[in-house]
Amino acid sequence: MKDDNFLRANNAQHLWHPMGHPGDLRSHAPTIITGAEGSSITDIDGHRTIDAVGGLWCVNLGYSNDTVKEAIAKQLYDLPYYSAFGGTSNPTAIEASYAVREFFAEDGMTRVFFTSGGSDSVETCLRLARQYHRLRAEPGRTKFLSLKKGYHGTHFGGASVNGNNRFRINYEPLMPGCFHLPSPYPYRNPFGEADPAVLAQNIAAAMEDEIAFQGAGSIAAFIMEPIQGAGGVIVPDASFMRLMREICDRHGILMIADEVITGFGRSGDWTGSRHWGVQPDMMCTAKGITSGYFPVGAALMNDKVAEVFENAGEDGGIYHGYTYSAHPVGAAAVTACLSETLRLDTKTNAAARGAQLYEGMLALQEKYDIIGDVRGGHGLMTGVELVSDRAAKTPMDMATMKRIHTATYEAGAMVRLGMHNILMSPPLVITEAEVQQIIDGLDAGFAAA
Repeated sequence: MKDDNFLRANNAQHLWHPMGHPGDLRSHAPTIITGAEGSSITDIDGHRTIDAVGGLWCVNLGYSNDTVKEAIAKQLYDLPYYSAFGGTSNPTAIEASYAVREFFAEDGMTRVFFTSGGSDSVETCLRLARQYHRLRAEPGRTKFLSLKKGYHGTHFGGASVNGNNRFRINYEPLMPGCFHLPSPYPYRNPFGEADPAVLAQNIAAAMEDEIAFQGAGSIAAFIMEPIQGAGGVIVPDASFMRLMREICDRHGILMIADEVITGFGRSGDWTGSRHWGVQPDMMCTAKGITSGYFPVGAALMNDKVAEVFENAGEDGGIYHGYTYSAHPVGAAAVTACLSETLRLDTKTNAAARGAQLYEGMLALQEKYDIIGDVRGGHGLMTGVELVSDRAAKTPMDMATMKRIHTATYEAGAMVRLGMHNILMSPPLVITEAEVQQIIDGLDAGFAAA
């Protein structure tokens, strides 16, 4: 590896980073992370912090799980790659598909299509949803419903159902036939409704109205996150996902649960859908499926969907896939990661430490007027919305947000900015003392502002 002077001199000079302005990053160099252990990361200057972002919602097992690392290393020597196209498979892909099916059995998922990440998984579910209806002689079902503030990746399909214009405007026109319902966001919503249960009913009524307007026979699927992650950790009322499921069933619309963030224990249960007591028709997964150690995602289907494909004629062929679908090294990582996830019972720690982090943020809200809203309390997903005027709910300016981010990092916690939200999704193996370090770091960050 090149020396530190080389790394500093070339930082962001040749590499364009995701979700950032390339010109700004060239003049304001990104933090160079050189090492990680447990729930902590270390930068090029030797500064060690708690990773309250968990990589990017994904390093559920922390950075030191040797079982997963060894499985990857062994597979690199046994079979580093082979395609799953053209009638071939490999042992680790077969094992991983079984492990995934077992993990999601309670959610009703029985088939798995491996991808390279969450955006791929969303794209796969959207495409298969349209094909499902074609196979059932309803080719007019091509439209999709989703929620504002939702995030479903960066491909054209995912961006089209995304509910945040930041990920849409520069790339429009996007895929036609995608329509957005209000978010179950009590702090800000078009109904002015602060009661989450009443808000859920209002959105259900809006969904019924949109279906009537579009025509139920034109809608392929409704996609939602059980808890909206990148949109600000927006937690719906416990009734919300069930209401959406009932409406979908009544109108013959598939329900797709985007579990890329909420799956594998982050919500305090093994899936966000299970957390709310709902079985969707399809699931998009990634991130925690390998704890970020290898890029893998998966699209999952229940029997209702699977049997339509498997009992169809030639049109049931899935002419969709990725070079790295069912990658043998990635599959080895999946099997090892799921085994470790269950062995460590990460959902239980996520629930306990998530409650600690949420309560810590509520205490800071009492201390600092710039905290307008605190969201979380369901596993290790916490969002803090900052305002310059609490009564008017005026969003905090980005200059102040960046000052808070820097001061928090210097005080020992790496957090993520999502516009005027601070988002936290630390490793699910994080300790009580480490969560307190995040709270203390944000205390220092808010004080600095």
